[in-house]
Amino acid sequence: MATIIGLVGSPRDGNTKALVVAALSEAEAAGLTTELVHLGRMSIAPCKACDRCQKEDRCVEEDDFQKVAAKLDGAQGVVIGSPVYFGGVSAQLKAFMDRTRYIRRKELLKDVVGGAIAVGAARNGGQETTIQQIHNFFFIQGMIVVSDEATLHYGGTGCAKKKGEVERDKEGLETSRNLGRHVASVVKKLSG
Repeated sequence: MATIIGLVGSPRDGNTKALVVAALSEAEAAGLTTELVHLGRMSIAPCKACDRCQKEDRCVEEDDFQKVAAKLDGAQGVVIGSPVYFGGVSAQLKAFMDRTRYIRRKELLKDVVGGAIAVGAARNGGQETTIQQIHNFFFIQGMIVVSDEATLHYGGTGCAKKKGEVERDKEGLETSRNLGRHVASVVKKLSG
């Protein structure tokens, strides 16, 4: 059965997680298996540019990165969510992305379906540039990038400042659910 991994790139357990869960719930409703991974609860150090991954086909830094990489290996879909930090992804998510150099070289995410979610303090609070950064990661990995096909948003776009506020953001919930449905639909089409 196809699996979709949801990565929460927030240090907190709040709005970003809620939107990733909303997307994954739609994938589950479509009959797919999902798993939520909360990067903010893990210890993932930044890349040290040691280049050993180029020789050993793995990141040699010993922390929680290996657990996440193992979950991604074989996944058919990935939904990544991040809060907006100065117009881009969180440090937790960026550290993870930077460590995937060997994954790119081995093409482990090639042709995997990817969807992006961002939560900002205002409706135009950097969600677009944050999603663009996640999309760039997907493109570099050779992934298939999908959007919210129903409203033509580029991904799930939440608006919230305080924990729990996103639950009242109808547009953010709608775009994230639509994204989850689209990721699931493309995964199913590719799976035949």
